Amino acid sequence: MEWLLWIAVGVIAYFAISRFTAPTKGIKTMSTDELKPALGKKDKQYIDVRTPAEFKANHIKGFKNIPLNDLPKRVNELSKDKETLVICQSGMRSSRASQLLKKNGFTNIVNIRGGMSSYRG
Repeated sequence: MEWLLWIAVGVIAYFAISRFTAPTKGIKTMSTDELKPALGKKDKQYIDVRTPAEFKANHIKGFKNIPLNDLPKRVNELSKDKETLVICQSGMRSSRASQLLKKNGFTNIVNIRGGMSSYRG
């Protein structure tokens, strides 16, 4: 009977870990190196979800600053028809922002892995 408990613990652990490490369905990811050739394209929109102070200190030209906390009330500023590339400092806030966009009907979302911390422009 003890083996049944271990199986249950394993299944729960698997689902818990996969929930936090696996990308959300419908949200793509790309590295900052992959981002570089995508910059400046008119069919894409670029969102930086860091704070205004972080954005002012350093940002990528063409990205619009919509802090994560403001995104729910500003989502209507974005087009659902364009691919939406989302960046933050490390990738955590942009991941949450990507999920929020998905819940709001966006279907073409790309989270930039590593964020500004790994961007070398």
